[in-house]
Amino acid sequence: MTPEPNPQLLLTASQLGQLLVSTRKRHKLTQAAVATRVGLSQNRISYLESHADEISVKQLLSWCSVLGLDLLLGERDTSTASTAAEW
Repeated sequence: MTPEPNPQLLLTASQLGQLLVSTRKRHKLTQAAVATRVGLSQNRISYLESHADEISVKQLLSWCSVLGLDLLLGERDTSTASTAAEW
């Protein structure tokens, strides 16, 4: 069994899309399999993987459940310098 990767800090929708694709592939799931479990069409999964900014919170939570991902939110450590580019 492949070890789970470390948690990833996501700063952009594009990074979210890449994480969803790589996790889906690591679990050897097709877009069609994810679509069935999330309740969307395969075409919509394909589109959302490259346009992750359009995923609803409900879809994201369902998608995370299907892929075995945890969605964690927390306050950013303000002791380190941050830039507007992160947002």
